[in-house]
Formats: sequence, C-alpha cells, structure tokens
Amino acid sequence: MTRNRYFKWGVVLLIVCVLSFLAIPVIPFLAIGKGAKVTISAILFVIGEITFWTGAILVGKELLGKYTSRLNPKNWFMSKSENKESE
Repeated sequence: MTRNRYFKWGVVLLIVCVLSFLAIPVIPFLAIGKGAKVTISAILFVIGEITFWTGAILVGKELLGKYTSRLNPKNWFMSKSENKESE
C-alpha cells in the first residue's frame, strides 16, 4: 500500500473512532437490558480506542498534532496569528 492509502485508512479509522464515542451516550435510551447496555458501551469504548490509536499511527504525527492543537480548548479563542506562533 502506498503512503496515500495509509493516510486515507487512517482518516477513516479516526471517523469511526468519533462515531463510536458519539454512540455511547445513546445506549442508555435503547430498549434493551442493563447488562446488554453495559456490554455494548464497553465494546464501543474499546473499538473507539483501538481505531483512534491505529488511525493516529496511520495519518502520522504531524497531522495528528495539527488537529489536536486545534481541538485544545485553550486555543479556541486565539487569533490565527497567535495560534500559529504557539505551534
């Protein structure tokens, strides 16, 4: 596989990670048993962690660092020039 394919798979895995974490708060509202809710939540959490770290490895540390700095709440209200200086 070429580098470009690794990057695309990494992005797909990061999207799956986000979706699995977003699905966890929905689980309590499903009409299933308590044990099943706990099991499904745990499985979604583990899937989210595995896909995050695998995707992070595939996309590379530069891109991951770029997006994690943008997701840091300390940087949300900074101007673009201040944000570039902090990177």
